[in-house]
Amino acid sequence: QEHLVESGGGLVQAGDSLRLSCAASGRTFSRYAMAWFRQAPGKERDFVAAINWSGNTLYADSVKGRFTISRENAKKTVSLQMNSLKPEDTAVFYCAGQNGDYGYMSYSRQEQYDYWGQGTQVAVSS
Repeated sequence: QEHLVESGGGLVQAGDSLRLSCAASGRTFSRYAMAWFRQAPGKERDFVAAINWSGNTLYADSVKGRFTISRENAKKTVSLQMNSLKPEDTAVFYCAGQNGDYGYMSYSRQEQYDYWGQGTQVAVSS
């Protein structure tokens, strides 16, 4: 029922910043736990960051201190501010949502998400 659409990807140089956005079209966004995952070519989809309806966040170790996830419930959007980008960040970034909130222990697990966007490409050159 919930549809997610990512935007904001692009080609940047190492050290640059980029902000990704995810727009939701459903009616229950404010109560969803939301996350960003990413997938490099030939690799599995990996967890990046998550945020629940109350604003609690979780980050992968590889992005701590560089990325910030946020949400604006009134506009049904979730964003990912990415600073100090590295070539290793190159991937298709996906927005994901749970049909509710399955708890903090679920946030980093791909299989715990019910809704997925089509992805937006981020490429970081050295």
